[in-house]
Amino acid sequence: MTLWLTFASGLLSLVLGIILGVMRSAPLGIIRSIAAGYTEFFRNIPLLTVLFFLYIFFGGKYAGFTIEPVTTAIIAFGVYTAAYVAEVVRAGLTTVSKGNIEAARSQGMSFIQAMRYVQLPQAIRVAVPPLGTLFIALLKNTSLAYTISIAELFFQGNLVEARTFNPFILPLVGTIYVALTLPMGALVNLIERKWAIQR
Repeated sequence: MTLWLTFASGLLSLVLGIILGVMRSAPLGIIRSIAAGYTEFFRNIPLLTVLFFLYIFFGGKYAGFTIEPVTTAIIAFGVYTAAYVAEVVRAGLTTVSKGNIEAARSQGMSFIQAMRYVQLPQAIRVAVPPLGTLFIALLKNTSLAYTISIAELFFQGNLVEARTFNPFILPLVGTIYVALTLPMGALVNLIERKWAIQR
Protein backbone atom coordinates (compact mmCIF):
# COMPACT_ATOMS: atom_id res chain seq x y z
CA MET A 1 0.00 0.00 0.00
CA THR A 2 2.86 2.39 0.81
CA LEU A 3 4.44 1.75 -2.58
CA TRP A 4 1.11 2.13 -4.39
CA LEU A 5 0.39 5.45 -2.66
CA THR A 6 3.88 6.68 -3.56
CA PHE A 7 3.69 5.58 -7.19
CA ALA A 8 0.15 6.82 -7.91
CA SER A 9 0.45 10.16 -6.11
CA GLY A 10 3.97 10.64 -7.48
CA LEU A 11 2.73 10.19 -11.03
CA LEU A 12 -0.14 12.61 -10.42
CA SER A 13 2.19 15.19 -8.88
CA LEU A 14 4.69 14.86 -11.73
CA VAL A 15 2.09 15.45 -14.44
CA LEU A 16 0.37 18.29 -12.60
CA GLY A 17 3.67 19.78 -11.45
CA ILE A 18 5.12 19.90 -14.98
CA ILE A 19 1.97 21.64 -16.23
CA LEU A 20 2.15 24.17 -13.41
CA GLY A 21 5.88 24.68 -13.92
CA VAL A 22 5.31 25.43 -17.59
CA MET A 23 2.47 27.77 -16.65
CA ARG A 24 4.89 29.64 -14.33
CA SER A 25 7.00 30.38 -17.43
CA ALA A 26 4.10 31.28 -19.73
CA PRO A 27 4.14 34.65 -21.52
CA LEU A 28 0.65 35.52 -20.25
CA GLY A 29 0.64 37.09 -16.79
CA ILE A 30 -2.77 35.65 -15.82
CA ILE A 31 -1.52 32.09 -16.44
CA ARG A 32 1.63 32.73 -14.40
CA SER A 33 -0.49 34.18 -11.59
CA ILE A 34 -2.81 31.17 -11.45
CA ALA A 35 0.12 28.75 -11.24
CA ALA A 36 1.92 30.95 -8.69
CA GLY A 37 -1.21 31.13 -6.55
CA TYR A 38 -1.55 27.34 -6.60
CA THR A 39 2.05 26.70 -5.62
CA GLU A 40 2.13 29.35 -2.91
CA PHE A 41 -1.13 28.10 -1.40
CA PHE A 42 -0.11 24.45 -1.12
CA ARG A 43 3.46 25.23 -0.06
CA ASN A 44 2.18 27.22 2.90
CA ILE A 45 -0.33 24.80 4.42
CA PRO A 46 0.33 21.46 6.17
CA LEU A 47 -0.12 18.28 4.14
CA LEU A 48 -2.30 16.88 6.92
CA THR A 49 -4.75 19.76 6.40
CA VAL A 50 -5.14 18.87 2.72
CA LEU A 51 -5.56 15.18 3.55
CA PHE A 52 -8.22 15.80 6.20
CA PHE A 53 -10.11 18.34 4.11
CA LEU A 54 -10.39 16.02 1.10
CA TYR A 55 -11.25 13.06 3.33
CA ILE A 56 -14.06 14.99 5.03
CA PHE A 57 -15.19 16.65 1.78
CA PHE A 58 -15.50 13.42 -0.21
CA GLY A 59 -16.26 11.10 2.70
CA GLY A 60 -18.99 13.39 4.00
CA LYS A 61 -20.70 13.52 0.58
CA TYR A 62 -20.28 17.29 0.40
CA ALA A 63 -19.19 16.79 -3.20
CA GLY A 64 -22.39 14.89 -3.97
CA PHE A 65 -20.46 11.64 -4.26
CA THR A 66 -17.94 9.71 -2.21
CA ILE A 67 -14.41 8.57 -3.00
CA GLU A 68 -12.53 5.73 -1.34
CA PRO A 69 -9.97 6.78 1.31
CA VAL A 70 -7.07 5.41 -0.76
CA THR A 71 -8.09 7.50 -3.78
CA THR A 72 -8.56 10.51 -1.51
CA ALA A 73 -5.04 10.06 -0.13
CA ILE A 74 -3.57 9.76 -3.64
CA ILE A 75 -5.28 13.00 -4.69
CA ALA A 76 -4.17 14.79 -1.50
CA PHE A 77 -0.54 13.69 -1.77
CA GLY A 78 -0.55 14.35 -5.51
CA VAL A 79 -1.94 17.90 -5.52
CA TYR A 80 0.21 18.86 -2.53
CA THR A 81 3.49 17.52 -3.92
CA ALA A 82 2.69 19.00 -7.35
CA ALA A 83 3.29 22.48 -5.90
CA TYR A 84 6.88 21.52 -5.07
CA VAL A 85 7.38 19.72 -8.38
CA ALA A 86 6.21 22.88 -10.15
CA GLU A 87 8.87 24.96 -8.41
CA VAL A 88 11.57 22.43 -9.30
CA VAL A 89 10.47 22.44 -12.95
CA ARG A 90 10.29 26.23 -13.02
CA ALA A 91 13.81 26.45 -11.60
CA GLY A 92 15.00 23.92 -14.18
CA LEU A 93 13.47 25.96 -16.99
CA THR A 94 15.41 29.03 -15.90
CA THR A 95 18.69 27.14 -16.45
CA VAL A 96 18.00 26.66 -20.16
CA SER A 97 20.10 29.00 -22.29
CA LYS A 98 18.16 31.93 -23.73
CA GLY A 99 20.04 31.33 -26.96
CA ASN A 100 18.41 27.90 -27.29
CA ILE A 101 14.99 29.41 -26.73
CA GLU A 102 15.56 32.22 -29.20
CA ALA A 103 16.87 29.75 -31.79
CA ALA A 104 13.74 27.63 -31.39
CA ARG A 105 11.44 30.61 -31.72
CA SER A 106 13.38 31.89 -34.76
CA GLN A 107 12.67 28.54 -36.41
CA GLY A 108 8.97 29.31 -36.19
CA MET A 109 8.19 27.27 -33.07
CA SER A 110 5.36 28.44 -30.85
CA PHE A 111 5.81 28.80 -27.09
CA ILE A 112 4.34 25.32 -26.53
CA GLN A 113 6.52 23.73 -29.22
CA ALA A 114 9.68 25.37 -27.93
CA MET A 115 8.78 24.29 -24.42
CA ARG A 116 8.07 20.71 -25.47
CA TYR A 117 11.04 20.11 -27.75
CA VAL A 118 13.74 22.42 -26.37
CA GLN A 119 13.22 23.78 -22.87
CA LEU A 120 11.43 21.01 -21.02
CA PRO A 121 13.79 18.12 -21.99
CA GLN A 122 16.79 20.15 -20.78
CA ALA A 123 15.00 21.34 -17.64
CA ILE A 124 13.97 17.81 -16.62
CA ARG A 125 17.59 16.66 -16.76
CA VAL A 126 18.60 19.42 -14.39
CA ALA A 127 15.58 18.73 -12.17
CA VAL A 128 16.26 15.01 -11.65
CA PRO A 129 18.11 15.31 -8.29
CA PRO A 130 15.58 17.60 -6.57
CA LEU A 131 12.68 15.61 -8.03
CA GLY A 132 14.23 12.44 -6.62
CA THR A 133 14.44 14.08 -3.21
CA LEU A 134 10.77 15.11 -3.46
CA PHE A 135 9.62 11.59 -4.29
CA ILE A 136 11.67 10.11 -1.45
CA ALA A 137 9.99 12.61 0.87
CA LEU A 138 6.64 11.65 -0.66
CA LEU A 139 7.21 7.99 0.23
CA LYS A 140 7.78 8.99 3.84
CA ASN A 141 4.81 11.37 3.79
CA THR A 142 2.49 8.49 2.88
CA SER A 143 2.74 7.49 6.55
CA LEU A 144 0.17 10.25 7.19
CA ALA A 145 -2.41 8.09 5.42
CA TYR A 146 -2.77 6.13 8.64
CA THR A 147 -4.72 9.10 10.03
CA ILE A 148 -7.60 8.26 7.68
CA SER A 149 -7.36 4.53 8.47
CA ILE A 150 -5.43 3.41 5.39
CA ALA A 151 -3.50 0.25 6.18
CA GLU A 152 -0.10 1.37 4.89
CA LEU A 153 3.27 0.53 6.46
CA PHE A 154 3.13 2.83 9.49
CA PHE A 155 -0.49 1.88 10.21
CA GLN A 156 0.40 -1.82 10.21
CA GLY A 157 3.48 -1.28 12.36
CA ASN A 158 1.50 0.77 14.86
CA LEU A 159 -1.18 -1.93 14.96
CA VAL A 160 1.34 -4.69 15.64
CA GLU A 161 3.09 -2.59 18.29
CA ALA A 162 -0.24 -1.91 20.07
CA ARG A 163 -1.08 -5.62 20.10
CA THR A 164 2.31 -6.99 21.09
CA PHE A 165 3.79 -4.09 23.13
CA ASN A 166 7.06 -4.85 21.38
CA PRO A 167 9.20 -1.67 21.52
CA PHE A 168 11.22 -2.76 18.48
CA ILE A 169 8.32 -2.75 16.00
CA LEU A 170 8.42 0.95 15.16
CA PRO A 171 12.23 0.97 14.76
CA LEU A 172 11.72 -1.97 12.40
CA VAL A 173 9.18 0.09 10.46
CA GLY A 174 11.75 2.88 10.22
CA THR A 175 14.28 0.38 8.91
CA ILE A 176 11.82 -0.72 6.22
CA TYR A 177 11.40 2.91 5.15
CA VAL A 178 15.19 3.16 4.86
CA ALA A 179 15.20 -0.04 2.78
CA LEU A 180 12.64 1.53 0.46
CA THR A 181 14.23 4.97 0.13
CA LEU A 182 17.86 3.91 -0.40
CA PRO A 183 17.14 2.16 -3.74
CA MET A 184 15.14 5.20 -4.83
CA GLY A 185 18.13 7.42 -4.10
CA ALA A 186 20.44 5.06 -5.98
CA LEU A 187 18.09 5.08 -8.98
CA VAL A 188 18.01 8.89 -9.01
CA ASN A 189 21.82 9.00 -8.92
CA LEU A 190 21.99 6.50 -11.78
CA ILE A 191 19.59 8.53 -13.94
CA GLU A 192 21.46 11.74 -13.12
CA ARG A 193 24.82 10.24 -14.18
CA LYS A 194 23.37 8.72 -17.34
CA TRP A 195 21.71 11.93 -18.49
CA ALA A 196 24.74 14.02 -17.56
CA ILE A 197 26.87 11.95 -19.96
CA GLN A 198 24.35 12.45 -22.77
CA ARG A 199 24.30 16.27 -22.52
